[in-house]
Amino acid sequence: MKRVAFKMFLKPGNVEEYKRRHDELWPELEKLLKDAGISEYSIFLDEETLTLFAYQLLSGDSNSQDLGLNPIVKKWWDYNKDLMEVNEDNSPVSVPLREVFYLK
Repeated sequence: MKRVAFKMFLKPGNVEEYKRRHDELWPELEKLLKDAGISEYSIFLDEETLTLFAYQLLSGDSNSQDLGLNPIVKKWWDYNKDLMEVNEDNSPVSVPLREVFYLK
């Protein structure tokens, strides 16, 4: 299994709505992620900076950021564009993070 982490950025005033939308994750998006080999996908929030920290375990070669051509993912991005910093295609601004320590 490969571990990946990245950060994204919420806009002020959107914490509860972001959580609500993710608590109601669309079943077709959940299936797509799992079918792509993504598991143990967690998103944490730094409430002071509104920075989101995402962590995934991957059994394949792709991660959630690689699924951007899928219509379900594009629809999800469009649905959440008002809550976070996004690129021109409405994908979340995402910064990969380098692992510097891991304890098994």
